[in-house]
Amino acid sequence: MSFVNECVTDSLPLWQTSLQTPFIQELTNGSLDETKFRDYIIDDSLYLREYSKIFAWGILHAHSMEEISQYYSLLAFVNENENSTRRQYLKYFKLTDQAIQSLPLRPDNQAYVDYMLSMAKTGSGAIECMMASLPCMLSYNYIFNQVIKDPKLNKDSIFYQLISDYANLEYQNDCDKWIKFTDQLCTNLTNAEKHKYMKIFRTSSLYETKFWQMSHTTRNDVQIKNA
Repeated sequence: MSFVNECVTDSLPLWQTSLQTPFIQELTNGSLDETKFRDYIIDDSLYLREYSKIFAWGILHAHSMEEISQYYSLLAFVNENENSTRRQYLKYFKLTDQAIQSLPLRPDNQAYVDYMLSMAKTGSGAIECMMASLPCMLSYNYIFNQVIKDPKLNKDSIFYQLISDYANLEYQNDCDKWIKFTDQLCTNLTNAEKHKYMKIFRTSSLYETKFWQMSHTTRNDVQIKNA
C-alpha cells in the first residue's frame, strides 16, 4: 500500500463523518437551505484564496522543476476549475468574487488555513505541503463519489453542478496524479517520519470535517445588492 493510501485509510473515519454531516446530507437530497449554500460558497471561495498560497510556498521551497510544475498545476486547477464553479454560484446569488474579499474567514476556516500555511512555511520541503493540502482534494473526491451514488441524490437541484465537479473522471485523474507525486516524495521514510506526516494528513482531515460542520450555520455579514 502506498503511503498516501495509508494516510487515507487512517483518515477515512473522519471523511465518513464529513459525509454524514447535515450539510452534505441536505446537499445530496436537495433540501439544503440556499442561504447556507450561498455562505458555503463564500466561505469556500475565501478558503481557496488562502489555499492557493500553500502552493506558492511550495514553489518557494521547491528543489526541482518537477516540484514547481506540480505546484503550478495545482494552482491552475484551483483557479481555473474550482474558482470557476464558485464564481458561477456567486453570480447566481448576486455576488461577485471582488465583493466578498473583504469578508473575514470564520474561525474554523481561519484555523484550517492557518494550520496548512504553517506546515508549508515551516516544513522542510514538499512533503509537509502536500500532506497538509491533500486531504482537501482527496476527501472531496471520496465524499462526492459517495454522494453521486446515493439514491437520494437530487440531480435537479442547484447543488448538482458542485457535486458533479468532484465526482467525475477528470477530477479522479487529477487526484491520482497528485497522489503519485506525493508518493514519490515519500519513498524511504522512517517510521518516525511516517508518523509525523500521517498526523499532518489526519489533522487537515479533521479540519475538513469542522469546515463541513461550520457550513450548516449561516453568516450574518453578507449583504446582497438588489439587481
